[in-house]
Amino acid sequence: MCDTPVKLGFVVAEFNRDITYMMEIEGREHAAFLGAEVTDCIYVPGAYDMPLAIKKMLQAGKVDAIVTIGCVIEGSTQHDEIVVQHASRKIIDLSLEFGKPVTLGISGPGMSRLEANERIDYAKRAVESAVKLVKRLK
Repeated sequence: MCDTPVKLGFVVAEFNRDITYMMEIEGREHAAFLGAEVTDCIYVPGAYDMPLAIKKMLQAGKVDAIVTIGCVIEGSTQHDEIVVQHASRKIIDLSLEFGKPVTLGISGPGMSRLEANERIDYAKRAVESAVKLVKRLK
């Protein structure tokens, strides 16, 4: 029996692109290591903007799962907490609505730029979760 590769979509935030670029590279490398294919990628301004892109990708029906990649660094207000809280809630809702995994590879809130660099592997974890969920839910 030949397994078909898991088709992943990436939704990547451009905000803090120096970090999300490294996260994306690590995520793509790990997908290849797991035998999955990144077949679609949409870049959005920030983590808060992800839900619309996720919904469009899910509606197209060409991917088995979506990996979100973003980085929300703490500022002088609680903006980072609000962004991650609302984005993650909608991401969960879309996963349930479409019955497909949408994994959270968004680091933050409440972290410094140095801590964000230390958490680049969140993308790898999100890819791993997506692949595992697709295989286990088939």
